[in-house]
Parts: sequence; C-alpha cells; structure tokens
Amino acid sequence: MTGDGPKEAIFLCALQNAVKHGGVPQAGAVTGMVMSAHPEFRARAKEVTALAKEAIDDVASLSPDERVKKLQILAPDLYNAIFAKHEHRKGLPELECADQGVVMRFAPNPSGPLHIGHARAAVLNDAYVKQYGGRYLLRIEDTDPKRVDPDAYDMVREDIVWLGLGITETVTQSDRLSLYYDLCKQLIERGGAYVCTCNNERFRALKQAKCACPCRDEPVAKNLKLWGLMLDRTFKEGEATVRVKTDLDNPDPAMRDFPVFRILDSPPHPKVSAHVYPLMNFSVVADDHLLGITHVIRGKDHIANTRRQRYIYDHFGWKVPVYRHYGRMGIEGVVLSTSQMRLGIQEGTYTGWDDIRLGTLRALARRGISPDAVKNAVLAIGIGDTDISFSWDNLYAENKKIVDPIANRYFFVPDPLTLTIPGAPDHNAHAMLHPGDPARGTRTLEFKGTAMVPRSEITPESVMIRLKDLFNVNLTWEGGVPSFSYAGDSLEKARAAKAHIIQWLPEECAVPCTLLTQSGEITGACEPMVKNELGHVVQFERVGFAKIDSVNESGVRAYFTHK
Repeated sequence: MTGDGPKEAIFLCALQNAVKHGGVPQAGAVTGMVMSAHPEFRARAKEVTALAKEAIDDVASLSPDERVKKLQILAPDLYNAIFAKHEHRKGLPELECADQGVVMRFAPNPSGPLHIGHARAAVLNDAYVKQYGGRYLLRIEDTDPKRVDPDAYDMVREDIVWLGLGITETVTQSDRLSLYYDLCKQLIERGGAYVCTCNNERFRALKQAKCACPCRDEPVAKNLKLWGLMLDRTFKEGEATVRVKTDLDNPDPAMRDFPVFRILDSPPHPKVSAHVYPLMNFSVVADDHLLGITHVIRGKDHIANTRRQRYIYDHFGWKVPVYRHYGRMGIEGVVLSTSQMRLGIQEGTYTGWDDIRLGTLRALARRGISPDAVKNAVLAIGIGDTDISFSWDNLYAENKKIVDPIANRYFFVPDPLTLTIPGAPDHNAHAMLHPGDPARGTRTLEFKGTAMVPRSEITPESVMIRLKDLFNVNLTWEGGVPSFSYAGDSLEKARAAKAHIIQWLPEECAVPCTLLTQSGEITGACEPMVKNELGHVVQFERVGFAKIDSVNESGVRAYFTHK
C-alpha cells in the first residue's frame, strides 16, 4: 500500500502479522516487516517505531474475524496468499487406491486414556475417511493382559467422543480370540507356522546363527497336536510359543521366525479367561484382513512391524493394505508415559488422569483446549516422514482462533494489593464483555475509594498507573513506600506518561479466585460475574485464557489455558 507516509503501510504490516500468526504482533516484528518492505522509511526509524505501537493498538482493538475481513478489503493479494498457503499446509496428500472409498482404523491399547500422541493417528485416519468416504473402525487392542486397565475401555471411548472422531463401528480384540485361534490352526496347516518348545536362550542363539531350531521342521500333524496342548493348558507359561516361518537369512535377526502366539497366566485378563494370546503382529494382520482395512496410517516406529506382517499376509495369500508411515513426533513439556502417569496418580503426585501437567486429552479438555484445536494442529503437521517436534505454540494458536471470539473478558488480579486513592471520585467503570461484540454488553465495576491491583505492578519505577476503563493514579515514593493520588481520567495523559494499564477490582465485591497453571497455583481475585461462567473459557485480561472449573462459596477455581 502506498501513501504520503508510513502510517498506512505500518497498519497493514501489523494487520498481516496478526492474521497470519494469530494474536497481537510485537512492535519489533512489525517494524522489521515495514523496513523490509519499504526501505525508503529506514531514515524515519523513530517515527516508524512510534507509529508501529499505534498500529498494534488499532489491530488489537479488532476481533480476529474483523482483522481477516479488513485485510481482505485492504490487501486482497496478501489475504489470498496467506489463506492459500494455510489451506495447502493443512491439506493431506492423496492416498493411492482410495477412489472407491477407504476402510481405516484407530487401534489403541486400553492401558489408560488417550493422550496428544494418540491424537495424530486418530485424527489423520479420521480425516482420510472424511475425504474419501468409507468406514472408520475403533479397534481396542487388548490381547496383552499386562497392558490392560479395566477403566481404560470407557476412558478411550469417552476421549474419542470428545475428539469428535467419525467412528462407524467398534471391535474389541479379546472378544475375537476364537477367530485368531482358528487362523493360527490354518497357518500351521499351510506350513507357515510351528509350535516352538525351545527355551528362549537356545532359540536366540540359533536365530543369531541363522539356524533353524529343531521344532521348525516337525510335521504339520505334530504341530497341530502341540497347538491343541497349548489351548487346553497342558503347556505352562514360557513352555511353548507359535512362530511364523520367515527367511532365516534375513539380515535383521528380529525378522527371523518371530513369535505370534504365547501363553500368559498372569496377570489375569479383566474380560476373558484365556491361556493363549496372539501377539500384536498376528492379531493386527488377522483383523486388518477380516475387517477389510484398506489403508493403514501409522508411525515410522511400526516399519519393522509392517515387514513382519507381510510374511503373514504372504502365507495366507491375502491382499496387503496400503501403508503410510509418518515421522516421529517429539512431545516435550508434559508426561505421556501411561505407567509414569499411573504411578504419579497412585502416589498423589497427580490429581488424576486429567491433571493439567499431563498430556492426556482429558487434561487438555480440563484446561480449555478445544478438540477442534487439537485436530487442526495435528492436520497442520500432516503425514510427512520427517521427524518433528510437536509445537504447543501452534496448538495454542489454533485454540485461540476458536476461543478468542467467544470468550468473555474479565479482570483477574493475582496477589492483590489494596490501594486507597485520595481524591478519586466514586465512579462506575463499564467494561465490555467482548471488545469485538458490543451486543454482549458490559460489566459494571463500582469504584468507591479503594481498588485491588496486582502487587507486581507497584514498583519503585512506577510513577503513574492507569486502572483499565477507570482513571489514572499517581505514585509518590518516600522511603520505599508509595502513596497514591487521583490523576484524572485522560487516557492520552496515561499514554504520554507510559503508564501501565492494569486490571483492578473493587475490594467490596472481589471474589477469591485460584488460577491453576502447569507450574503451580496463582491466588488472587476475580469479578463476581465469573461465577456465571462455570465450564466456559474466559479471558482474564492481561493474564490469559482460563477455563472456569468450579464455583462455590469459597470462590472460583480456574485452569490456565494459554495466553
């Protein structure tokens, strides 16, 4: 944009930054954009810096939707560039052999609730089913009793409902043991598997030497008899294993005659009374075939399993699904290990599966993270095979797009200090519930001589503060102790004095409020109207977004969402 001066260009840069990245830009970022796009303004750096702050204030006064509309009007080319890139970034690559629809599955273990790591596979599969049409199966993989938490069956289903996946049917593998037993019998009859009674040490030595164990060449009839003895509990745990015949010369020892069935008696399974259980590679192949799975989307850590599973497909002569393996996703800042989470809950370190220090989906929900934000953040990552680090900032940016237009604004005063302000007239401040939606109305705060403010705002460097939507206060320091006086209503005067504009509360109506963050608790006070926001996300001005978790006679408890 051109003009007599840099003001229009600076506003456009600030607006572009806000629309592209979400939130309000920093002055330095805007100034840098202006200088890069308009080198003719570099000689006017001081003026540009001052105008950048004004432009940022103007952009901050607009709602996210208003910013987008304004950019579309003022600079349609910039608007199209941003949103064309945005859509491309979120688009998923096409799947081969998907023109007639797809059948896909999400297959968690019921070892605990779902966490943010599970969301990637769950959401990507869901997106492809929506893109091509077809069926989406939830398969509960519970054939390892050591990894089963009886409560997790319901938790997983609840998490899937919260995430909004389009599941069309659900199967539980422990209900399908007889199917796996029959297929194992068929595999033995085909000469593709055998019952191994070697101890682990002996078999490992033979495998490393690329030698067959003595059990491998036993006749089919004997192997079927041994399989029957496994099922009727004649063999005890560790005494017999079913192995798939593979290439003993495979350079990877893990591919050589790997196990597909084992005996387990401890711990007991919470749903079935079984003695023999399929291992993952067998039950996955069996179900992917029987349930008609056409495409499998999973992480690179399963590439070795994909190779193992192809042996089973080849022995049966079954069609292999289309596989896509995405890169590893590192997630820092939260606990994701189910065993660590459970231990922490048992020891009282965590309050439960929804403790906000954890990475479970229910912990995110308790903090006020929207399921759509989780889905959008995952889709933005896509299915590339490059290893990446999960960006919490991206998740928060996606969530902000959702909550910012709907969250009412309130004051929260952490660690409050009560000020008596001589000379200040009684005054009613009328603050908007939402700056982008005047129709929601205002909330009224009555000032009657005293105000509670954040203690951290009163420092020896402060000579003036402005109580937001109210008036200015002068600070006079003597012997390290401040005194306060009314300094008029002029917002221009406060800006000229570079006064901090701070949140405040009337002492007589302030409600005790505890804000729980991942780093600890912040005690303070909030407006009375916050009590009406139970279960909703609000924005505590100058603090951040928070979900109101509980309201009672002692006050309000809220969970910090993000800035």
